[in-house]
Amino acid sequence: MLNFHIITIFPEVCKSYTDTGILGRAQKTYKGKGSKVRGKKISVSYYDPRDFTSDKHKKVDDKPYGGGPGMVMSAKPILKAWQKAVGRKKNKKQIKTLILSPRGKIFDQKLAKQYAKKYENLVLISGRYEGIDARVKKALRAEEVSVGNYVLSGGELPAMTIIDAVAREIPGVLGERSSLEDRRVTSGEVYTRPDTVIYGSKKYVVPKVLLKGNHKEIESYRRKK
Repeated sequence: MLNFHIITIFPEVCKSYTDTGILGRAQKTYKGKGSKVRGKKISVSYYDPRDFTSDKHKKVDDKPYGGGPGMVMSAKPILKAWQKAVGRKKNKKQIKTLILSPRGKIFDQKLAKQYAKKYENLVLISGRYEGIDARVKKALRAEEVSVGNYVLSGGELPAMTIIDAVAREIPGVLGERSSLEDRRVTSGEVYTRPDTVIYGSKKYVVPKVLLKGNHKEIESYRRKK
């Protein structure tokens, strides 16, 4: 089982996504087809840095040294949150810590497979404001990862993207391994019933090759697409 640990000041934003659909089912034990019991495949835990502050205002940010606009997330609350999440685990090699940042390595399917196969605990640190105190990365030997060449308001959306992509690579999460898009022939062009849709004054029809039932021709068609 892969354990995801998200450090964020907005856990409720993330939970609305991870507790539903495929990710929600993957966190539960339930009966599948034929009364077969499926066990939990992943766990998702949240750690709010505000819960690890020492002042009454639960402040997690401060002005940056050297000046500049905005505020920076302080190191200590994040480090304490990380310690709460995985600090007592003995096998540190099974822990991967990521800082979501537009400056990081671009996350892709290859990394999703690697994380799913190699680690038991994946810690995702979601920054806000102007970033995170650089000592967090150094102290935790964390890796900066980006989900694209653009800037977002925080790391919560990238964290959800990574969790979704990695969880799908864990056997049993999707039920059937053939459901993984990168393991089957698929195009971006798919159709369902009816075979003719009238919209406005035009007819839109399903390509004939998909209606014939010749799987060899269908596979060839999809590869070309």
